[in-house]
Amino acid sequence: MGQKGTETRNRLLDATQELMETGGYAAAGLNQVVAASGAPRGSLYFHFPGGKDQLVGESVRRAGAAIGDTLEALAGAGGSAAEFLDTVLNHLGDRLEESDWRKGCPVATVALETAAVNDPLQEACSQVYDSWQAALRTRLADRPDPDGLAVTVLALIEGALVLARTHRSREPLESVGRHLRTLVG
Repeated sequence: MGQKGTETRNRLLDATQELMETGGYAAAGLNQVVAASGAPRGSLYFHFPGGKDQLVGESVRRAGAAIGDTLEALAGAGGSAAEFLDTVLNHLGDRLEESDWRKGCPVATVALETAAVNDPLQEACSQVYDSWQAALRTRLADRPDPDGLAVTVLALIEGALVLARTHRSREPLESVGRHLRTLVG
């Protein structure tokens, strides 16, 4: 694929991610994606012959990889586990607040809307959550039960993002941060 094709494909994925993250699966209709991306309709079907589910699945994986890369970068920055988690929560809080409370987790909305009825999208969301859990587990490997701790940390962060977005406040993230500092020592 040439540079123009890659750019068009990326515009379609960027538009899909923005629409999904701010409005969910239903907001990422093909007409909306084409309009938001400025790409020709034919390009959508050329790059994503599997239709909306392929487009959304790839967008979820791409957004998940971006957050995963951030987790890995922050984990490699040194400091204690508590400092790492504080930094993660601050980063996610900044992202949420800078988007005017529209961008919480790039996976949660799609997961909640589709996991029970759409196996390919459920699998995409599951893979992303598994990768985030693995990154957390690696950073928390020196703690007792790092697998269970990683699940707990991820669940607390996801819940805090939902509450922060709902309340349009960083307080849930700050509260979870205080409890995570106690939990990880």
